Amino acid sequence: MTLQEGLALVAIGGVAGFINVLSAGGSMLTLPLLMFLGLSPQVANGTNRVAIVLQSVAAVGSFLRAGASHIRLSLLLSLPAVAGSLIGAWLALTVSDALFEAVLIAVMAGSALLMLLPQPRLETRPLTRERLTPLIYLAMFGIGLYGGFIQVGVGILFIVVLYRMLKIDLAQVNVFKVLIILVYTLPALLLFMAYDQVRWGYGLLLALGSVAGAWVGVKVNMGPRGAAWVKWLTLAVIVAILLRLLLR
Repeated sequence: MTLQEGLALVAIGGVAGFINVLSAGGSMLTLPLLMFLGLSPQVANGTNRVAIVLQSVAAVGSFLRAGASHIRLSLLLSLPAVAGSLIGAWLALTVSDALFEAVLIAVMAGSALLMLLPQPRLETRPLTRERLTPLIYLAMFGIGLYGGFIQVGVGILFIVVLYRMLKIDLAQVNVFKVLIILVYTLPALLLFMAYDQVRWGYGLLLALGSVAGAWVGVKVNMGPRGAAWVKWLTLAVIVAILLRLLLR
């Protein structure tokens, strides 16, 4: 690894951590970056989890210090996500590099299109345990399955389930999201480690930036214009990465 590559990992990790806390799409930057630096798709997929876990730890800690609650409800939602995550990670370890890259390109293109859709303004209300129906648990299993396999754009799925289905306030969606991602990513990371698909030097440098970006993301109270600016910047970078993947 060169000095320039190390700096790129820290810088892109910082942007990804910031984006992941405030919205979604950070792994659409970090996973391709690891592949561009020479890691195989499976190794890049496993290594990316190091940054996801550590930035989630930082974000959860910051949210808790800021007075966030709902820990028990988040853990209940995490249980089916963990089961799905282990299955998804195992599937990711069994597919070919070519198939994984094809899935990555399709997912990034689909996620970018979903990010263009306007968020409806819904009447939100606090989440209670009584509202956690079997359909919600099944949806969380599906999110875990997807996140265990590739993670890219998983925050968009959380917005669909937590905001559109459960009608939780978007600020609270971020709190639930980072804790659930932390819980289900840990066992997935352990599985990638068991198959020697994690490169710690790359992962820890990426995590260094991600943790800093996540900390800033928790502290920032971004208005509509700022959020729109971040979204369009993210989309521009995603388009550039997609072109690079397609022209490899």
